[in-house]
Amino acid sequence: MRVLYCTRSDSPHDRRFLTALGQSGHEVYALRLFGGKALTPKGVTEVPWQGIHAPLKVTDWPGQLRQLKALLANLQPDLVHAGPIQDVAFLIAKAGFHPLLTMSWGFDLMKDAYQSPFSRWQTRYALRRSDAVTLDCQATADRAAAFGFPRERICVFPWGVDLDFFSPQNSVVPGKKWRAQKNWEDKTVLLCLRSWEPNYGVDVLARAFVLAARENPRLRLILLGDGSQADKIYALLRGQEEKVYFGGRVELEELPGWYGAADLYVSPSHVDGSSVSLLEAMACGLPSIVSDIPANLEWIQDGRNGWIFPDGDAQTLARTILTAAEQDWRGFKLQARQDAVQKADWKAGVQKLLACYETTAAIGKSRTL
Repeated sequence: MRVLYCTRSDSPHDRRFLTALGQSGHEVYALRLFGGKALTPKGVTEVPWQGIHAPLKVTDWPGQLRQLKALLANLQPDLVHAGPIQDVAFLIAKAGFHPLLTMSWGFDLMKDAYQSPFSRWQTRYALRRSDAVTLDCQATADRAAAFGFPRERICVFPWGVDLDFFSPQNSVVPGKKWRAQKNWEDKTVLLCLRSWEPNYGVDVLARAFVLAARENPRLRLILLGDGSQADKIYALLRGQEEKVYFGGRVELEELPGWYGAADLYVSPSHVDGSSVSLLEAMACGLPSIVSDIPANLEWIQDGRNGWIFPDGDAQTLARTILTAAEQDWRGFKLQARQDAVQKADWKAGVQKLLACYETTAAIGKSRTL
């Protein structure tokens, strides 16, 4: 099958999908709407594209559609896999191509679709002209269904993890070594990998940590990543420098060691699908403290493999951190790993995606007959 994978730019998620597709035996091409230099995996052909600056504007439509229609006529793919919804999938739908597999990135259905009447129209337009939709959790599937998309044409699977790479065995030794270097062996260490953007609530965690650390001086926090809220987060944590490690962006190969360095993982996001970093933490045997948004509740059960707090509530998060810090984590750790093994295997997810390709192609063919 000749597959055209269309996305905004280049992200770790894109590279994971494209790496798997490049090994699938399909003939795979990648298109980046916003252009830029991409780390295209082996087995995938990058499509030359005159990109645009984000976000997609109505004035961009004519030029992008002309370019897109010419590409589709020349390449003649058997299927287009496209997302997020309001720009990438929307343009493919506007070009009239079938079969179209639209991929939700979570935020597009959980938040962006409701930003304005225009974004709601774009969402409906793309979904009505999609042959199938793939997404990563039931909460997002419910939103697609609320827009009228048939549930029988929704392919749900988490963007899971490599369970051999993200494992207690692969994370504990480097994690302990790092803690020893920091002299944090006897501390309770929290970890958060969420981007420092408004959707992900890292500022809520910063407020909560300051409150909790006043009562429990043994608490420590590892914050990885960065983002547009950096100045705000640094300001919130001013005076806590000896208790917080700011690690910046880290490479994939380093991640297991960071999970191994922590006792508890925190995901305070306001908008999400199935968070891959949450699944990675679970696979490494970390109990998690998460906001009570629907996607998180599909993975974390309070008192079983982690703890839940009301979204955006820094004071309750602080109390939850203090409670969790006093728990015996052994049962939580075992349960987190077991849940990841049962539900978050990336290899199984790839097979579901490839099966979804076959189903989408068949639906698209029937629509064009």
